[in-house]
Amino acid sequence: MAPSKVIGPATRAIAMPRSLNESLTSLSPPGSYASSAKEPTARQVLAADEGPVTTYAYQDKLQKLPIPDLEKTCWNYLEAVKPLQAHREHGETKAAVQEFLKTDGPELQERLKKYASSKSSYIEQFWYDSYLNYDNPVVLNLNPFFLLEDDPTPARNNQVTRAASLVVSSLSFVRALRKEELPPDEFRGTPLCMYQYPRIFSTARIPTENGCVMQSDPDARHVVVMCHSQFYWFDVLDDNSDIIMAERDVAQNLQAIVDDAATTPIQEAAKSAVGVLSTENRRVWASLREVLTRDGMDSNNTECLRIVDTALFVLCLDSTSPKSGAELSMNMLCGTNVVEKGVQIGTCTNRWYDKLQIIVCKNGSAGINFEHTGVDGHTVLRMASDVYTDTILRFARTINGNAPSLWASTSPDPRKRDPASFGDVCTTPHRLEWTMVPELSLALRFAETRLADLIQQNEFEVLEFEHYGKNFITSMGFSPDAFVQMAFQAAYYGLYGRVESTYEPAMTKIYLHGRTEAIRTVSTESVDFVRKFCENAPAAEKLEALKKACQKHTATTRECAKGLGQDRHLYALFCVWQRGLDEEYQCTDGSLNGMSSDGYESSLAEGSYEHSPPNQGHSRSFSDTSSISGSTRDQGQKPPQNIPSIFSDPGWDKINNTILSTSNCGNPSLRLFGFGPTSGDGFGIGYIIKGDSISISVSSKHRQTKRFVDTLQSYLLEVRHMLRQTQRHAAASPARTRARGNEDQTIDPAPLPLMTTRMKSRSGRAVGTTRQPVRARDGDESTSTTSREESDGEGGMLGGYGYFDSGSVKHLLNNEVHRKPAQKAASRRAVGRKLRLVEY
Repeated sequence: MAPSKVIGPATRAIAMPRSLNESLTSLSPPGSYASSAKEPTARQVLAADEGPVTTYAYQDKLQKLPIPDLEKTCWNYLEAVKPLQAHREHGETKAAVQEFLKTDGPELQERLKKYASSKSSYIEQFWYDSYLNYDNPVVLNLNPFFLLEDDPTPARNNQVTRAASLVVSSLSFVRALRKEELPPDEFRGTPLCMYQYPRIFSTARIPTENGCVMQSDPDARHVVVMCHSQFYWFDVLDDNSDIIMAERDVAQNLQAIVDDAATTPIQEAAKSAVGVLSTENRRVWASLREVLTRDGMDSNNTECLRIVDTALFVLCLDSTSPKSGAELSMNMLCGTNVVEKGVQIGTCTNRWYDKLQIIVCKNGSAGINFEHTGVDGHTVLRMASDVYTDTILRFARTINGNAPSLWASTSPDPRKRDPASFGDVCTTPHRLEWTMVPELSLALRFAETRLADLIQQNEFEVLEFEHYGKNFITSMGFSPDAFVQMAFQAAYYGLYGRVESTYEPAMTKIYLHGRTEAIRTVSTESVDFVRKFCENAPAAEKLEALKKACQKHTATTRECAKGLGQDRHLYALFCVWQRGLDEEYQCTDGSLNGMSSDGYESSLAEGSYEHSPPNQGHSRSFSDTSSISGSTRDQGQKPPQNIPSIFSDPGWDKINNTILSTSNCGNPSLRLFGFGPTSGDGFGIGYIIKGDSISISVSSKHRQTKRFVDTLQSYLLEVRHMLRQTQRHAAASPARTRARGNEDQTIDPAPLPLMTTRMKSRSGRAVGTTRQPVRARDGDESTSTTSREESDGEGGMLGGYGYFDSGSVKHLLNNEVHRKPAQKAASRRAVGRKLRLVEY
């Protein structure tokens, strides 16, 4: 979109959102970043006695993500791929790696170092491109979800009250972030990078014909509300980022929206459910946005789009009340698919997947669905946790005014302020009324049916395991995260008799602009363990094999948290090679579509951490075996020549076809966390380890998901039985220490993991204002609620908060859109019919 223009004295112009590549620099706090590529060698202790610490206080002290030694990376790669291969296959891979080290490898390593010398991170731009050039729908493929625990005050667990509470707490977080009063993240005294936080709010993923761009409006002050697939908006912040509405005023607006939305028959609402277009293939969605905006920047649809794109976030008010964990997971991840008389009445169209969404059901169950390109799970988890905590503390202050607050400062009470001090704001809700041209009406129908297909192709199962959790696992001498990872391995092997490529993210935010590294769970030790576990062997031998597998996983996690894994390094080398190919192609053909901000032509590049490598010059889908076909850009491009041996070897294909995509992300504010499967024949496993429970959300494309979950639960119970059995035997021997059911005593000092299961004018018609979870307990096979504690020792938080990798990498030239801020007008108009507000 072009910069907005001032079209009259009644309009207010907001600077257009900036692209991600612009904001890579402009969103960075002031300060000169360290250029050292060495890993941290000492703890950086946070100064608690120096008064409040600003959000970006430690950014200029963060070191750059190190580029690992090439030979060490190759050795790590061979070690990771070996247990997935037969002996002859591994011999071929070793030969390919040795050839790479003698030929292309050293040159690519030097080129990568030269490139990284002027960058904050050697992997960052490649990483964004891999997400932004992904063509498939983001729903179910990229966006993860969080399911919040219910409000501990039952009277507040109704939709409007819960939603208003979450909105106000979210705005408090936004205010603290903008004023740089949000305390920086830290892990055991070491500060973590805060670079991702400005991208949580008022950011949108915008599709274009040459890939998506991320745009952000740092001055946004309104929210968008979706109800019955209809769009509403109102302002919630002033120009100083202070909150201008009390919670009950927000609730009054939300109730008005719910009442107004209910006056439109669902059959009529379905005809303008524009949100469903955000679930389309990205190229299709880009074409449809051109249809929406073809009447120019002053058109109604263009303004409606601008309002949605620049909103702080989207609040989705659903008309359903899902109760089970699986139903709630599905609703938060992709919405429900319910067709009556040929009309979609499910919640799947009550979404806008290109932005952060806060979803609240009729019964007060609430969750978050977030666009994953610019933020990782750990970042959104901090936001969700602070928001959940603030809702509790604000309620506590209604009882005791001296109750604490999370925030260093708070907004002045809006009810005690002179309304004129708010500035040019519009707190009355307006409904957006899209101009539905024939092409859009038809596109909505097709998009909805494709989305319904997509939802039907996936299934979800939840295990809320309450028999034990972190406390019991650590009391047995195991690392919780590693222990749970081995449970996934054992359950899969128990069903299929083989091991498959498994992925878990390790957070690398101890480094500047750090994201994640890939932990490859399958190891020689884990294979030995699952085989031993399925044999008729003594319990002691099985537990000893489990111990070794967990120790190996913990050691790998520690290395990955230091940025010393192999996946990110090899991928960067592949991107550097692809750059050379693009330059050669440019010289011979002269046809490049554009240039990314880092100067790398982003042409067609295949291969990613979790998915398929290049094959005859054609990019593969998000997963070749997926029932959702991934699109390929510029299919007519010449095939790559002389691809480095390591990337043409079948081993690269094997390890990047992730079958078990797992992530450990959560804390007691969350009940569940999850995402869709990353391959057609794989499982998506999100899990949270709490003190005395474990919650696991599993998705697949109908690959016996329930049976996998049942097997996982059986394994967890059996392992507990074996651990208790060995305890009894140990009690009979005075030479051994008996491990008891608390964290203070362990039978082995080595940790072992446990397997568990701102706008130029405003648009719209103004709106007038007039669960029982299933638990699993001893002796029963049902499910249970969760949250999670930090996982293993050194690896702990670093080994699970990140989420998972992007889909197939298709590097295209990223057409950078540079926009000038529009001048701010003295006032603005509110387009549309106001909804009358009744007395509260």
